[in-house]
Amino acid sequence: MILKLTAVERSELRSEAHALKPVVIIGEAGLTESVMKEIDAALNSHGLIKVRVFGDEREARIAIYDTICETLKAAPIQHIGKLLVIYRPKSDVKTEKVLRKTGGGMREVTIVKPSPSGTKRPTVSKVMLKGNERVTAGGNIKRAKPRQASAKKSALKSS
Repeated sequence: MILKLTAVERSELRSEAHALKPVVIIGEAGLTESVMKEIDAALNSHGLIKVRVFGDEREARIAIYDTICETLKAAPIQHIGKLLVIYRPKSDVKTEKVLRKTGGGMREVTIVKPSPSGTKRPTVSKVMLKGNERVTAGGNIKRAKPRQASAKKSALKSS
């Protein structure tokens, strides 16, 4: 099912898309599953996107355009040459990380440590941190140190 828009809405979106640059490029491999995921992610975050399709077959580009709009439930806005403009309203579901609160409490942090040799994949782990803990640049967890009082102020207080 393709999202339907009025001519006025499409015209307004076309004018907005004029200044955009293509966020997804479809190459020789065509419309693969990973490309569809990337287009879906771009539509979720931007709403209105441009896609560049490399290939000289106009019919193939039209088929790709129709497939994208049908599969992702998006609206076709404009097809000029090798550029496709697609629109889908942004989704309301936020996939943001847990927001850090100003108080104590637990928070989830993703730690990415590079491999020791540098040639293998980095290790990724999710850890729950307490309010007084922090992650160092090396990816280690440390407790925050209590604030040090100055020697002068503590001497003034005691006298």
